[in-house]
Amino acid sequence: MLRSLVRFTTNSSSSLIYDRPIRRISFDVSRNLLRAHTLIRKCRRRINILRRIVNLVTAADFRKVLSLLEASAADLRWLISVFHVDDDGNNRDDVVLSLPPIASNDPILAWVWSYTATLQMGSSLSGQVEAAHEIGVLAQDNDRNKKMIVEEGGVPPLLRLLKEGTSVEGQIAAAVALNNVCNDRESVTTIVDNSGVPLIVQVLSNSSMRVQIKVSELIAKMAEFDDDGFVKEEFGRQNVICHLVTLLSFETFEDEFEVKKKVGSIHSIVEMNKEKSRESLKPRLYSSFSSLSSWSSEGGSSKGGGKARKERENESSEVKKELKITCAKAIWMLAKNSVSNSSRITETKGLLCLAKLIEKHKDDLQKNCIMAIMEITCAAESNPNLRRSAFKSNSPAAKAVVDQLIRVITHSNDPISQLCALRSIGYLSRTFSARDTRVIASFVQQLSNPNQEVATEAAIGLAKFVDPENFLCQKHSKAIIEHNGVVPLLRLLRASDKALVHSLIVLCYLAINVSDDEALEQARVLTALEGADRNLVAQHPQLKELIGKALYNLDLYRGDGHSFRQSSMRI
Repeated sequence: MLRSLVRFTTNSSSSLIYDRPIRRISFDVSRNLLRAHTLIRKCRRRINILRRIVNLVTAADFRKVLSLLEASAADLRWLISVFHVDDDGNNRDDVVLSLPPIASNDPILAWVWSYTATLQMGSSLSGQVEAAHEIGVLAQDNDRNKKMIVEEGGVPPLLRLLKEGTSVEGQIAAAVALNNVCNDRESVTTIVDNSGVPLIVQVLSNSSMRVQIKVSELIAKMAEFDDDGFVKEEFGRQNVICHLVTLLSFETFEDEFEVKKKVGSIHSIVEMNKEKSRESLKPRLYSSFSSLSSWSSEGGSSKGGGKARKERENESSEVKKELKITCAKAIWMLAKNSVSNSSRITETKGLLCLAKLIEKHKDDLQKNCIMAIMEITCAAESNPNLRRSAFKSNSPAAKAVVDQLIRVITHSNDPISQLCALRSIGYLSRTFSARDTRVIASFVQQLSNPNQEVATEAAIGLAKFVDPENFLCQKHSKAIIEHNGVVPLLRLLRASDKALVHSLIVLCYLAINVSDDEALEQARVLTALEGADRNLVAQHPQLKELIGKALYNLDLYRGDGHSFRQSSMRI
């Protein structure tokens, strides 16, 4: 058996040999042979009587050594069967699953070795696909199996099967297995260390839609478990954003332009001419998307541009929809906590595509697009350059995004979508002009939302509009009062502690910015601030300071310094 194994390793390429079980079993075999050799040396006839007495050998010692040698033989027999080695040292294609003595306490280890060896060294494509599928099933069971697959070298052969592209089923099985294995930083790092990022991006641009769905899921999973942002940056450098936006934009704008082409009446021509200036950018944007799609299908596909595009067009609507959902999630995860990727998304016209999908859909695709926009706007809040370049007031993409976010805020019945849309608008609070009061109106409307989390998020967003650091804080404060936002803010004071704190912050900013407004006095804001929960205020030093400033401004407007002194003493 040892000679057969040696012939096999000699005839095979060193890069294709799966050596993890070889090393483990060879170590045990060597140790057991050494033990047997030591036992036999003790039985030499020339040893004197004293040494024989000291080194007494019993039948139990022989039985134990024989048992170890038999286990080693069984391990070697299993190893040869796993490697499909025949008597001449050649490789066979049949898959044999059994349990060697070395893995008697851990059967999963034997399965991982068997499937990984078949995946890496098998010459049968069907056997490799089956092995990849079984590895994916094992990885679904628990985290221990996932860790074992990574430690035993299961990732590199999966990446190779994904790269070769000889079978759609094989690529899907490999992508699913990698997706199941990828659940922590260690597994993500292993994929990256094996040049997985450029490989995955290449497969995303070249493969069929069914493969692209699984690959985009893998990208989202890797980005999700990327703690320090290195993997996201690597994906960004490999231009994955461009490919994802291209897949998202596929058939997103075609319907709109086809309708315009088919309209031939005089009335429609007049209407189209009226909107020519407003719609002038869309053809150019659509052209850019078409060029991206053409590049992806013609320049990046080994199948040929026309054939690849025809295959995509012939796919079912369910497959196309699922691809968009997974691509939107991948963009969401790549943009999370990444200013550079958020900038890349805006540079590839991804904002306009996301806005269009939010308008057309009301399911997981819409949610993923909203989440992606939320991460992009979060990055824009902390990065002035991104905020000024991507969310200018005259930008068609920014306008489309804001329009759809407001529509979701005011008309959606999904609290999660409303929360994300409110946060996105809040992140962009410094980009809105004083004339755009529809944003303030939508936020004030949500202050009375029956869902307390949505109402609280509306208060958090309004606080960013009226914060003194916002250049237009006074005008935004007046807009809140004009839209009757004071009363619902006062109602929130009787809600949860979180709602109370943020509504107090907004009321304080209103009192500081427009203390002379009679609406504040009529709503008895001064009394509400004086009656704020002292225990809660004490837990928030910033809030205590804000209430003091607000009371001071309101007292100045009323001309009642005595009232201010009493209020300060109460706080």
